[in-house]
Amino acid sequence: MLLEALLLLTATRAGRKALRDKKVYPIAREFHLWEKDVHVSAACEKLVQVLIGDEPEPGMENLMEVEIPEDVEKKLKELDAQEREELQKEEKRRCEEEC
Repeated sequence: MLLEALLLLTATRAGRKALRDKKVYPIAREFHLWEKDVHVSAACEKLVQVLIGDEPEPGMENLMEVEIPEDVEKKLKELDAQEREELQKEEKRRCEEEC
């Protein structure tokens, strides 16, 4: 839940700046290396990617308000579904190794 809140903060330029100013990246990076739950690790990886990424172009500072073309949105949804499937497989594999 905390990672989701941090990810929501990255939607705006001010939120990204605040997280960078508070040095969230090094903590998130180390947490990502330590975390065993694949879903939490994936959320942390997304946070890290946003924090180390370049700032969006002018006019796209608020990522929650960016208009996405239908074909791109469809592709992104397919990629999300694929990622969820891969995470479930990884979770199952880890569970089998530990049990």
